Amino acid sequence: MEDNVQRQYTVRLKDITGWLVQSTAFRLFTVVLLILAAGRANWLWAWVYASLILAFDAATAASVLPRHLDPLTEQQPEGERTKSWDRLIMPLAAGLLPLVTLVVAGLDRRFGWPLEMALWVHVGGAALTALGYGLFAWAIAANPFFAPTARVQHGRDHAVATGGPYAVVRHPAYAGAILSALGIPLMLGSAWALIPAAAVAALFVARTGLEDAALQRELPGYADYARRTHRRLIPGVW
Repeated sequence: MEDNVQRQYTVRLKDITGWLVQSTAFRLFTVVLLILAAGRANWLWAWVYASLILAFDAATAASVLPRHLDPLTEQQPEGERTKSWDRLIMPLAAGLLPLVTLVVAGLDRRFGWPLEMALWVHVGGAALTALGYGLFAWAIAANPFFAPTARVQHGRDHAVATGGPYAVVRHPAYAGAILSALGIPLMLGSAWALIPAAAVAALFVARTGLEDAALQRELPGYADYARRTHRRLIPGVW
């Protein structure tokens, strides 16, 4: 019995370590990309960005991973494949377009393109980014079935998450992702970077509608939850 527990602990620790290494490597890559695009390392808001994303990963690791690691690391069984539309949306919304946002913001800093922003916009953008990251982390912590791609986890007895932010809106993680996507260009002081950031927000809005419809069809209890919790992303609006 003790040997079995030890093996399970070792496997889980290995999974957590692997997830953290992969996530941290990507975060550091985005910081390097931003600095290279800007052509300078002595840029305050680039380091504010780096601090926020690393703090988000640290908070996620401390409060979320030990309890909710499985959906983030497990192989997808047959019958639980990611939705075809999500295989297009997520690489754009969580991969390519956020990187484009950083590159545009860095180039804006390097070349001093028009539409310079005031200090309060930088500060407000940092606050919006932090709020978005915090909401995203809270949503993960409140949902043991949270996964990076849209699918129903039949093999894990997937149930509807109704606690925490899910009592207010049905897709709080996407709301957080939208807030941080729009906050980052403001924090970095780039009006031009708002263009790819707005595309990220639009993709998450589309993903919200598609996933919500799929869950109402496929996840038992979700339709009842949707009737009780009326809004998908914004309380009192939509």
